[in-house]
Amino acid sequence: MKIKQLATTAVVAAAVAAVTAAVAFLYYEHDPASPVAPKCLFRLISGYDCPGCGSQRALHALLHGRLAEAWGFNPYVFFAAPAGAAFVVIEAGRARWPRLHRAVINSATIAAVLAATVAWWIFRNV
Repeated sequence: MKIKQLATTAVVAAAVAAVTAAVAFLYYEHDPASPVAPKCLFRLISGYDCPGCGSQRALHALLHGRLAEAWGFNPYVFFAAPAGAAFVVIEAGRARWPRLHRAVINSATIAAVLAATVAWWIFRNV
């Protein structure tokens, strides 16, 4: 049974790595500032930036090593992306690290992330 679980984990890890590589390649090769790139529906309707506005351009700039430019597009990416990756790893390791999972993935953490996102949303539009 343990071998089956390891194989399943390996398949999931390979799939996540493949999707991550594909997205990185897409954003490296294709400029999100081009007219065919998807636009933010919230910004089109309201005229205000959402918390993610500029993330596509920031990721493109990061993949090309232009940190200052990426920061200018959306500094929240520098905090949200690593936090999101950590949450994915912790959730995937739920069985392996149950104490860490309980400590990190809980309602207080989710509320704090939501509050930070809403604060960023308001702050960037003031």
